[in-house]
Amino acid sequence: MKKLLFVLAALLLSQHAEAQLFSKERLANLETFDNRFLTWGYFLGFNNYDFNFDYIEEKENEQTDVNVESQSGFNVGLVGDMRINKYINLRLEPGLYFTQRNLMFTNFEDDKDRLRDVKSTYIHIPLLLKISTKRLNNIKPFIVGGISTSINLSSNENNPDDNKQGEFRTTNNTSYYELGLGVDFYLYYFKFTPSIRGVFATSDELVQDADPNSPWTSNISKMSSRGVFVNFTFQ
Repeated sequence: MKKLLFVLAALLLSQHAEAQLFSKERLANLETFDNRFLTWGYFLGFNNYDFNFDYIEEKENEQTDVNVESQSGFNVGLVGDMRINKYINLRLEPGLYFTQRNLMFTNFEDDKDRLRDVKSTYIHIPLLLKISTKRLNNIKPFIVGGISTSINLSSNENNPDDNKQGEFRTTNNTSYYELGLGVDFYLYYFKFTPSIRGVFATSDELVQDADPNSPWTSNISKMSSRGVFVNFTFQ
């Protein structure tokens, strides 16, 4: 009988704890925040960019593939959020993204020909659709997706020098599609949102060398960025 009473007491306590955690009895922060038509904020975060290369089939065996060494970069920007309904928001997140990728052309032995560093400073402008679940006390998970464009302030697209003079050239503008997920945390004074997003370029970023038989670029048909963004948003 004592064991039965102990089990019943434990079940009652666990049900009470579950009710406190998942029911509306728990104090909700920023209860009317999501009722606003427009909200604003800013984000800080990190990025890791890579390049994806497509090669010309008939030249695929003539030259070695390009190896990419990616490095972590830094993001900072603003957030504008427009409420469509209870579960869907339209977001604009313009930001400044700093990154660097090192390219290794393994068919060369001399470092001055083998290594190219690609430093990029992007003004990145995504238009995103955010689809959220029902708010659970002070958290609300979501998925996000959309399209974006960027302007590379470090681009040397119009530089007359190319790889023969040590300059690996990329285009000024790039277009992308993006997919990600995150969680909104409703704190006492503001909403805090960590999120992660995959970014995939749809346009070719390579500027070919002047020499049509260039040992650096002649076997590349397309070069596109892809990356991962980890952002921390404050609204």
